[in-house]
Amino acid sequence: MMRLSYYPGCSLHATAKEYGLSASAVCEALGIELVEIPDWCCCGASSAHSFNRTLSIALPARNIAAAQAEGLDIVLPCAACFGNMRKADLALRENEKLRREIEEMLSFEYSGKLQVLHLLEVICNRVGLEAVRKRVIKELTGLKVAPYYGCLLVRPPEVCGFDDTENPTTLDNLIEAIGAEAVKWSYKTECCGASLALIQPEIVEKLVEEITEMAVEAGASCIATACPLCSTNLETRQELGLPIFFFTELMGLAFNLDGCERWLKMHLVETEPALQTLREEHSNSSAVGHTGKER
Repeated sequence: MMRLSYYPGCSLHATAKEYGLSASAVCEALGIELVEIPDWCCCGASSAHSFNRTLSIALPARNIAAAQAEGLDIVLPCAACFGNMRKADLALRENEKLRREIEEMLSFEYSGKLQVLHLLEVICNRVGLEAVRKRVIKELTGLKVAPYYGCLLVRPPEVCGFDDTENPTTLDNLIEAIGAEAVKWSYKTECCGASLALIQPEIVEKLVEEITEMAVEAGASCIATACPLCSTNLETRQELGLPIFFFTELMGLAFNLDGCERWLKMHLVETEPALQTLREEHSNSSAVGHTGKER
């Protein structure tokens, strides 16, 4: 059993409940114990840095302090929270003056012993894709998925240190491990404009239109993401009706976990079109024997 300090972040308790529920279920299935950080607070994503730099470090640092007391590495499902927490951890490691200020403010002593990790890298790198494959009960054969990392998971690279900035493959590999097809496309790290969603929606609409259209052009029947901000933008600003899944939901389907139907009903864009293709593929497969002839 792997034990990790768990920071769900605000979105997983609100607009992305399906992500939180599916993440918890998948982690349990893979033998990951999530120890939720006690009395955690908002990390300030994505606007705190615009108002007060010290506050933008102090907010995630407070959560790091709480996790440090538990002595467990921190795992975060939200890409925005992940970036903020990594930025704060890096600042505490490298800026002695700022570290002392934050330590005094929060009444703790930073140890620098904990790692800040995104859930996707924990599953792929610590648990491993082979363990994921062994847990699959229903391969998602026939489902063509556009892996969408967005910008917050991979940028800035000196902070996030996650995969390749321009052409990451971690999510692609996970999609393939659960039996689906990860389509090749060039928009996997394009920004969806999440921080502009309320103040300049016309820009966001254009960005989302380009992303969804390129996913369809690449042959995808859905998009998989690891960011609740991206998910909200892609669902609310598109016109194509392209299903948007969290990667943990697709894993839950492949693992045949209880609760999948509940998660999928929480989406703003109907998920059935993509899942219908999956059901048809399973139906065709079950109608063919080992000899390749219809039963």
